Amino acid sequence: MSIPFEVKRSFHVSKEEAYTGLLDLDSAEHWMKGLVRIERMDEGPLREGSEWKETRKMFGKEASELFEVVELRAPDKIVLRCDGTKGTTGKGEFVFTYLLASTGDQTEVTLLGEIKGLTGLSKWFGKLMAGTFKKACAKDLDSLKDYLEKYKVASS
Repeated sequence: MSIPFEVKRSFHVSKEEAYTGLLDLDSAEHWMKGLVRIERMDEGPLREGSEWKETRKMFGKEASELFEVVELRAPDKIVLRCDGTKGTTGKGEFVFTYLLASTGDQTEVTLLGEIKGLTGLSKWFGKLMAGTFKKACAKDLDSLKDYLEKYKVASS
């Protein structure tokens, strides 16, 4: 059984700019809160199968998770997977599906999150943590939105 959550934000940038921003790991240091470093496991543009290790400072300590690009359908959909067993979390699988839709002069970004593979007590804690994950993902989307909108104004 999985634990789903959803976050929606309207970005005042084109769908292509939002799509590119979601995949631009080099710019993450400018907007991602608590980011310590991102280590790519491959080179070149992100593609299906690309992986990176993302390290953030959380609760005063560094926490690292391994991410993989599962699906890319430019500029409409991005699916990322985090294998919790290979990172600080130590359990579970986290799937982040970003759906992008143009609405007038803005882009609606919908993040469908899913926490899978938790059992026993961790499953119970996972249900409690879903709200925390949703808030963290919402903060990341808000930060990316602010960054892209300011960057767009600055580069115009």
